[in-house]
Amino acid sequence: MKRNLIVLAAVLAAPIAFAAWPEKPVTLVVPFAAGGPTDKVARDLAEVLRKGLNNQTVIIENVGGAGGTLGAGKVAKASPDGYTLLLHHIGMATAPALYRTLPYKTLEDFEYVGMVNEVPMTLIGRSTLPANNFAELRKWIDANKGKINLANAGLGAASHLCGLLFQQSVAVDMTTVPYKGTAPAMTDLLGGQVDLMCDQTTNTTQQIESGKVKAYGVTTSKRLTTPALAKLPTLDEAGLKGFNVSIWHGIYAPKGTPKAVLDHINAALRSALKDADFIKRQEALGAVVITDERVGGAAHKKFVEAEIAKWGPAIKAAGQYAD
Repeated sequence: MKRNLIVLAAVLAAPIAFAAWPEKPVTLVVPFAAGGPTDKVARDLAEVLRKGLNNQTVIIENVGGAGGTLGAGKVAKASPDGYTLLLHHIGMATAPALYRTLPYKTLEDFEYVGMVNEVPMTLIGRSTLPANNFAELRKWIDANKGKINLANAGLGAASHLCGLLFQQSVAVDMTTVPYKGTAPAMTDLLGGQVDLMCDQTTNTTQQIESGKVKAYGVTTSKRLTTPALAKLPTLDEAGLKGFNVSIWHGIYAPKGTPKAVLDHINAALRSALKDADFIKRQEALGAVVITDERVGGAAHKKFVEAEIAKWGPAIKAAGQYAD
């Protein structure tokens, strides 16, 4: 009887305890290097997310390496108290196909909080490329088979995945040059050391706007409305029928995080995604803030399951795996 009363008292007291959560800073792990597109999204989000977290500081921790799997693995093993969260992109769905072994189970070792945004991608080239539009680029690619360098930010990065599909679509194998992050890849593209890269608008818009790179198309099914990108054709209309790639970001917590804490984080996320300044910053980069049911954990998990089914066959067909 006494034990039952103690348990009942703990249950009744729980809402009060969770209402005070968080009582210290929350760490948002970004599984990529600082300065990259996912890091930019995380830092913009952190500024507004804290408003719904009792104004506690949201600390960004960059844990790069192994295509995002090191950072994701760290969060999967973290204490399930809500103080360590993960902001990850499409790599959450592609890692099961890219890696023979993972330090976590994508659909079992995390609590799905909700999606943040969807980010279109752009196919860009060094400023000295002779091709000025996609039609000319296609001819240049065909004329330079075996000589083309395609940069990416590392195995499993968004730029790697987009580049993989691009090579399959044009039926031309290119020399892929993986870097340890988006920043060094972009640096070499700007310097003319590599020819092409397909990367998120969050990382390419400013370079396109300044004329430091040549832009050949966007990867979405419809043209973008962002001023710097509005004149760019879609790769689909340029000739790559059915080419449609968007990079999305979502938030995750360690498995076993209390529902009350998850609900608190989700409420803070929903509020953040309605913040006018955050929306404006994302739109300026060509990103679309999520407003549909995928803001919720269950719908987001269902979406990731579909993405795993979509990307798995394409990655396995290319035969590109990590050790």
